[in-house]
Amino acid sequence: MSVSAYPLQWPTGRPRKTSRKRATFGKKAHNGRWQETKSLTVADALGRLQDELDRVGARQPIVSSNLETRLDGLPRSGQAEPCDPGVALYFQLGGQPHCMPCDTYDRVADNIAAIAKHIEATRAIDRFGVASVKEMFTGFQALPAPGARRPWREVLLFGPEMLRPNRDMVEKRFRELAKERHPDAGGSADAMSELNAAKAEALKEIDS
Repeated sequence: MSVSAYPLQWPTGRPRKTSRKRATFGKKAHNGRWQETKSLTVADALGRLQDELDRVGARQPIVSSNLETRLDGLPRSGQAEPCDPGVALYFQLGGQPHCMPCDTYDRVADNIAAIAKHIEATRAIDRFGVASVKEMFTGFQALPAPGARRPWREVLLFGPEMLRPNRDMVEKRFRELAKERHPDAGGSADAMSELNAAKAEALKEIDS
């Protein structure tokens, strides 16, 4: 299953909220100080989220929502609020795919900010030494259905715009991802096995 930034791709099996509420995440820098504002912008929320993702070492983040995207794939600010303000964050952590969805609030920016706050709180819990960030994110792993095999393009992170990658591109991407997904690098045997199979399938298709 490939992940789209637009429209919203909600994770299978995750129930949706039947009612939503207003949030109070709005803070914006002004004259070097933080001041409360009524509405957090999408750009500000994305900035907070990226900061938190960088702190936990998350890779290849995709913010999926019903806001149209910019050229870089992130939601564009200044749009009318969609009827469905839900957000699903997809990312790689320790070589494993994860998804953190949120539709608690009635604005896309606030749902993005809520995910950022959750990651921030998880990092704070990690300081007590009971469980690592990676262990606490286990519940958000976006695993394929039993017996299902993901397409090699998805495993190797080649988007639809890459019509036909060549052997060199596949080999380079494999080496980059192996640094994250190998068990010795904090990944897992399953993740590395999937990566090896995807490489073999990609090369077979290219050579055919």
